[in-house]
Amino acid sequence: MMAEFRVLELRVGQIAPLGPTSAPSGIDKQIVSGSVMADTLGLAGDAQGDPQRHGGPDKALHAYPVSHYKLWKQELPEIASRLRPGGFGENLVVRGVTEQDVCLGDRWRIGGALLEVSQSRQPCWKLNFRFDVADMARRVQDTGRTGWYFRVLERGSMEARMTAKLALRPHPDWPLTRVARLLYRDVLDLDALAALADLPGLPDGWRRLARRRIETGTVEDWARRLDPASL
Repeated sequence: MMAEFRVLELRVGQIAPLGPTSAPSGIDKQIVSGSVMADTLGLAGDAQGDPQRHGGPDKALHAYPVSHYKLWKQELPEIASRLRPGGFGENLVVRGVTEQDVCLGDRWRIGGALLEVSQSRQPCWKLNFRFDVADMARRVQDTGRTGWYFRVLERGSMEARMTAKLALRPHPDWPLTRVARLLYRDVLDLDALAALADLPGLPDGWRRLARRRIETGTVEDWARRLDPASL
């Protein structure tokens, strides 16, 4: 797996109405230049429209691989103009790494900040409105091209064009591709769910999800997350 990657852009956004329901969202993030402070709740100047589901210490920064955009354009040429860096509301546009190269719990040093990979992104229905594609959230989930979240362990400043360097990899058996497979395909692999639930540093919501699947033998309903019509 990669031991470094490049941060091409840093982006922040303010809350604005999104889609036909005017849902409050900070997904429209714009490039910021110069030095930007990363704190426990994210980059200075960034905002989230739904703080119960977005943001917070476990979702302080969202990273998305720039290489995914080429694949999206091939699959959805009719909206190619929307499929450009920043499209997925990421704070960090990154090059040289994808979900197969990043593990849960990885610690990465970027400038003065130390970041830890907390979880994959679980796509929600706001992506459907963002791209005007009725099943975009489902497509993101099915492809595994979700990007991931960092928590900020040590606050510090960073800039675009910096190189992120791997400082620690405590869980090399848990690349994000394995996480996605367990969440959305091998959904009742009880041994893997138990191992996931025991990982130090796993967000509480994911730990509860894994244990609930083990205890009930059922999978949570994804409709409310993926389809605004189900709300």
